[in-house]
Amino acid sequence: MFTGIVTDIGRIRSIEQRGDLRAVIATAYDIAGIDIGASIACDGVCLTVVRTGTEEGGWFAVDVSAETVSRTSLSRWAPGARVNLERALRVGDELGGHIVSGHVDGTAEIIGLQHEGDSTRLTFRAPEHLAGFIAPKGSVALDGTSLTVNEVAGAQFGVNLIPHTQSVTTWGDAALGDHVNLEVDTLARYVARLREWQGGAGG
Repeated sequence: MFTGIVTDIGRIRSIEQRGDLRAVIATAYDIAGIDIGASIACDGVCLTVVRTGTEEGGWFAVDVSAETVSRTSLSRWAPGARVNLERALRVGDELGGHIVSGHVDGTAEIIGLQHEGDSTRLTFRAPEHLAGFIAPKGSVALDGTSLTVNEVAGAQFGVNLIPHTQSVTTWGDAALGDHVNLEVDTLARYVARLREWQGGAGG
């Protein structure tokens, strides 16, 4: 589990297709504290560490399945790309965002970008089948960042990015047309499932 609070911006060192996609990611994390098999959220996708190293600075490697690539925005990864990183939640850690599983539901497209003072308002288009899980003042994880939804209109929704968020994540690089990883709020998912079950039981 994660919280959607990005704790490092990694950088893709290399990409290699070897059955699965092998990505090597440079990080400021203490490599000595990363075990093989550890989970790290990379742009919101929970990936398993398969190798680590300290040559030319710290790095870790992950394997990404074709299924994951097809359902996320990780196909855009290329050497030099910046990546939002978060270590897995540990017992006793502060829950600064909301509960995030790292299991991406789909991608959302940035269709609006407007600067408002020092902040930036972004408008996204979500896949139709996920729109019902997104509610005003609810939470979403976008590229691994816990954000509050400002408004919803059909499959479109908006969020506001303060300068701090843009400086400590990759959101400062956001551009119109970008597709980002979307994970809906777990609570919204369970509420929808409960209503579906009750409707079926009542029928």
